[in-house]
Amino acid sequence: MSRAVNPDHISAVRRFARFFTRRIGVLEETLHGSDLTLMEARILFEISVAGQTTAADLAQTLGVNTGYLSRVLKGIGAKGLVSRAASDADGRQHILQLSSTGRAAFQGLDAASQAAVGDLLKPLPEHGQVAVVEAMRAIEGLLDGRGAEGRAPKLRPLRPGDLGWVISRHGALYAEEYGWDQSFEVLVAKIAVEFMEKFDPEREAAWIAELDGKIVGSAFVVTQSKSVAKLRLVYVEPSARGAGVGRLLVETAMQFSRGRGYRKMTLWTNDVLVAARRLYERLGFHMTASEAYRGFGKDLVSETWERDLRDL
Repeated sequence: MSRAVNPDHISAVRRFARFFTRRIGVLEETLHGSDLTLMEARILFEISVAGQTTAADLAQTLGVNTGYLSRVLKGIGAKGLVSRAASDADGRQHILQLSSTGRAAFQGLDAASQAAVGDLLKPLPEHGQVAVVEAMRAIEGLLDGRGAEGRAPKLRPLRPGDLGWVISRHGALYAEEYGWDQSFEVLVAKIAVEFMEKFDPEREAAWIAELDGKIVGSAFVVTQSKSVAKLRLVYVEPSARGAGVGRLLVETAMQFSRGRGYRKMTLWTNDVLVAARRLYERLGFHMTASEAYRGFGKDLVSETWERDLRDL
């Protein structure tokens, strides 16, 4: 589906590209003091990783024109870095491998690249380095069309500082996506504080979801009555949607509640939360009540959903 792109977003991406290429030194005529260009160094890297390859496969991997690649390979061959041999399977193809000189050149470049990136990250504290890596993973996944799909989320119990994150992210996201005011953040804060003040470890629990080591979601179970558990503060970061985070959180909450003797689970939501409502329906919940109200600066419709846990 074709979407309009904000010109400011285009400018921001171009600005970052200029910044990053300058910082990692790829605008220099040769790479890391060698006599190789960036493209020549990248070709050595790909051949080294593959062990042996063909020009056709290399062009596909790099996403470059075969004519251009042929000219670069000719220059690398003249430097004695790559050997070519006819393929036994297809005489029209040639197998490319690094020569001993090429392997030595690649090892030197690889060590220099490692050192250069180390120097780039060295001024940052550990949490800053982690933030840079996470941002790069997010960019790679989104632009490669993979997003969060194919990555496995993990759940863990609450740690000190998590409640503040849950409150902050609820407030920020619902304001951004639905235009809700700060009264919603106040409500989330009250729920979180009450959870900790009245916490019953035998009957209640909370989970934080992580993806690639980053917090991306939450879910809480509290006691509504002896036989009814209430699901609260289910949240998934936009960057993690499609990775099964919401389903994992809700299913874990359901299994926990069933194991603690609850016969039913209930939750409160709003009709504008379409994706969440679809998830609840797929997991066997059904709506039992609906009411229009004014809340969080908007005209909304609240909904109560329930799920019998005895058939899990």
